[in-house]
Amino acid sequence: MSRTQLINPLLNTIHRHKAGEPVGVYSVCSAHPTVVQAAIEQAAADDGYVLIEATSNQVDQFGGYTGMRPSEFREQVLGIADRCGFARERVVLGGDHLGPNRWQHHPAEEAMALADDLIAAYVEAGYTKIHLDCSMSCADDPATLTDEVVAGRSARLLRVSEETADRLGLPGPVYVIGTEVPVPGGAHETLGGLTPTPADHARRTLDAHRAAFAALDMDHVWPRVIALVVQPGVEFDHRAVFDYQRGATAELRHVLDDQDNLVFEAHSTDYQRPAQLRELVEDHWAILKVGPGLTFALREALFALAYIETELVAAPLRSNLVGVIERRMLAAPSYWEAYYEAGSEGDPSPSAQRTARRYSYSDRLRYYWPDPDIESARKTLLANLRRTAIPMPLISQFLPGQYHRIRGGRLSADPQALVVDRVRDALRPYAHACSTTGDLR
Repeated sequence: MSRTQLINPLLNTIHRHKAGEPVGVYSVCSAHPTVVQAAIEQAAADDGYVLIEATSNQVDQFGGYTGMRPSEFREQVLGIADRCGFARERVVLGGDHLGPNRWQHHPAEEAMALADDLIAAYVEAGYTKIHLDCSMSCADDPATLTDEVVAGRSARLLRVSEETADRLGLPGPVYVIGTEVPVPGGAHETLGGLTPTPADHARRTLDAHRAAFAALDMDHVWPRVIALVVQPGVEFDHRAVFDYQRGATAELRHVLDDQDNLVFEAHSTDYQRPAQLRELVEDHWAILKVGPGLTFALREALFALAYIETELVAAPLRSNLVGVIERRMLAAPSYWEAYYEAGSEGDPSPSAQRTARRYSYSDRLRYYWPDPDIESARKTLLANLRRTAIPMPLISQFLPGQYHRIRGGRLSADPQALVVDRVRDALRPYAHACSTTGDLR
């Protein structure tokens, strides 16, 4: 086995898939510590490895919206793994949408210079899966970029990555490419429908990237390009989920049949039904990205606990978590106002905006969990319920799935354990879809 394979078990998964096994891996795209804990616990239950990716807006060389640089996020994830007793070598870290995404308002050359530094920071921190995403237009670009421009910029970032790894004596990362890349975190607007990437477009994308890599003498890296991002026709907006339609990808899913090292990577698979997740893996979308769907489950669990708190704790002592979140989202609306400006489906009413802020599939609330006031309220909520102890009938009322696991002796009634397990409810279908033998533990 090569040094790279020892470092990156992803390659083993890809090789197995290309050999005909219907296996895959799900990629957890969230920086929330509870989501990371849930992902690690799920991987431990499945006796596998975990792939956790930080997106370029969450974590960058300046801190991103989480306030963490790549090295700091790495230490957070590995620290959680240590506390869970999960071996560090079973954690694969990736960088998602790495490119000029954060700096689109700059001219292209300025944005790309910042992207160079972003890539270097991720590789220096030991991330071994790099998504090269130069699909977005910058301030002085035309509205739509050609495959050749996107591929040329991706090749530039690839060279930065490889030079950084060489300088530090690190194994070269594996890479993901593509020009038809969904917006990070789901659609900005209400969608009317989706069309999968045409097969000939996917082939042109591959050809453009191979040519661009060769032009920079980087064609030797091609065996470590493991995935191509294309649109299989899955997405979600504020109120709707677009399910995978296998019949619509009959030609597309065979584009990579003659590519020994490549599978598809599917973005925005959040909220897909279990059967559709399994079909995606069988149809060669062997990497399934999920992010907002996990923090959506986190919010469901914490709101459920907040409703339980109102039944058990005197008003002056309550965390008022839901109210604190609403207050902080209204005080700092930059993460949601452009998305929920007209409420939902054209309804401009305050009640529609409030519903979207709290319950939207796009889960703009996820940007607010690091807020100090919200984090303090979350901790107060958990502490209150630990002191009080939650009666089983209330767990049945608000968290019925967790109730049945507690009754079966498979779960603790500790409030944090309830939250983690509710997030695992969103991960279990992915674990099942990606495994040939997985159950829904």
